[in-house]
Amino acid sequence: MPRDLAFTLPTLRAAYAGGLRPEAVIAEAFARLDALADPGIFLHEARASALAQARALGAPDGRPLWGIPYAVKDNIDVADMPTTAACPDFAYEASADAFVVARLRALGAICLGKTNLDQFATGLVGVRTPYPVPRNALDPALVPGGSSSGSAVAVARGLVAFGLGTDTAGSGRVPAALNDIVGLKPSLGALSSAGMVPACRTLDTISIFAHSVAEAWELFTLTAGFDPEDPWSRPLPHPQLAPLRGTVTVAVPDGASLRTFGDDAQAAHFRATLERLRATGATLREIDLAPFYAVAELLYSGPWVAERAAAVGNRLTEAPETLHEVTRAILTPGLALSAVDAFRGLYRLQELRRVCAQALEGADLLCVPTIPCFVTREEIAADPFGPNSRLGTYTNFVNLLDLCGIAVPTGPRRDGRPGSLTVLARAGEDGRAAALALRIERGGAPGRVAENGSAEDESAEDEIAEDEIALAVCGAHMAGLPLNGELTGRGGRFLREARTRCDYRLFALPGGPPARPGLLRVAEGEGAAIALEVWALPRAAVGDFLAGIPAPLVIGTVELEDGHSVKGFLCEPHGLKDARDITASGGWRAALAEE
Repeated sequence: MPRDLAFTLPTLRAAYAGGLRPEAVIAEAFARLDALADPGIFLHEARASALAQARALGAPDGRPLWGIPYAVKDNIDVADMPTTAACPDFAYEASADAFVVARLRALGAICLGKTNLDQFATGLVGVRTPYPVPRNALDPALVPGGSSSGSAVAVARGLVAFGLGTDTAGSGRVPAALNDIVGLKPSLGALSSAGMVPACRTLDTISIFAHSVAEAWELFTLTAGFDPEDPWSRPLPHPQLAPLRGTVTVAVPDGASLRTFGDDAQAAHFRATLERLRATGATLREIDLAPFYAVAELLYSGPWVAERAAAVGNRLTEAPETLHEVTRAILTPGLALSAVDAFRGLYRLQELRRVCAQALEGADLLCVPTIPCFVTREEIAADPFGPNSRLGTYTNFVNLLDLCGIAVPTGPRRDGRPGSLTVLARAGEDGRAAALALRIERGGAPGRVAENGSAEDESAEDEIAEDEIALAVCGAHMAGLPLNGELTGRGGRFLREARTRCDYRLFALPGGPPARPGLLRVAEGEGAAIALEVWALPRAAVGDFLAGIPAPLVIGTVELEDGHSVKGFLCEPHGLKDARDITASGGWRAALAEE
């Protein structure tokens, strides 16, 4: 297999469609890990079981994550693998998968092992572990970020297509910023926390690291769902991307409350990113972040320290020597807090929630730097607490305020270090946050803004040769699905994943095999954005391909959410008799996963 093959969802799906076997990908993943010689990334490598799963997959079967390698933070259970939470004395072998891991397994994903973390998910630096510290993927002098250090580094290093982390105070966003990848922190309760070792049970959520916003979003939609066995799970609507129409009002920190702790390059890059966002048509409204910072202070000075101590249990009093010294120092004060302190903290939080909600009135979203500055390993060795606290400036308040968010790379700063911005939204509005993150991601570097004010993106026509035509497919012709050979056998090649405008509905058509969907254009406001793939097909093969398309499917013009249009599969209305409306799934792969 190509040694430089990028481990992303689109490239792996296209490679599998071309005949690459999953066992070759898994073997390459571990070869890359060996070549890195970084023992701090994985605490447990599942080489034998991962290769066995890959060999057992057989032929592509249509599952959306068929053969996709990923990593799991070692405070999340994977059946027959140890869970340590980076505390050797705590270790146990999990008898069952965590809820989210079980979903990924059912979708065809292959876990390569368990990754390092700040012990008991207490930290944002990634160095509070008794094991070797993972090296930052960009600069070994920097901390890798925590607490989900290993998962973030595994993704950034190209060892896996995605990684699971957890997020209580920024553990799914800070490592993303420090390693220049995407980190998605869902609404609390959107992803089941069953099978996860808690840090603060009322604030914890499993998070997702990926190479792009689109991949993170797809993974979120595939794993989200109500879990009646998890008391913290919430029956939120199935997540759908919410294309931003008209003027979008984005709250941002005003000049007085923007904190970068002397990192002028960070402040300048954040302001430049906001100007690019403004150029796409967004309205920016400056607000005072002081009340948000006050919320953040509660996390380590209020009753939530006691909640962290409760999560560790009797270990803190009966076996404190088994804890990392910094972890122990942070948790011990929680033992002195009383029920009176807990209620006082809850009352104060409720007061601040009201103030913060008033500050956000009239704003659709809130954008902040993911981190205020960078932290080196030398700095954290000299002061284990101060630099860690600084890293949480824009993350510590998020879970306490019941917000969701996504950290997205924004290009290099003037000093070459990676920029990152986090889009925050109210609970349940994950799709709105992801839509703005897509706009930011596609805006790219300065100058990548279209004249019409939309985020610049390469159109499918710009990516193909003169003797090819771009074709949008939304069902069985997608990579890895039963009819994909009708494209690859005619010289078709994968271009990119995309979504329609939100003026389409998707239906599961009767008949088969293979099962097929039908895409129907509807009136504005009556549809949703539907996931699809854009392929390039040689013009010489188009006629033969069209001759094999059965009614009620036709080839028409499909409008994409990025403003471009391509030829693609549509369905004639008369063919929808006895069809099942699956628009809420957001796409054919997600619909298959729900069955």
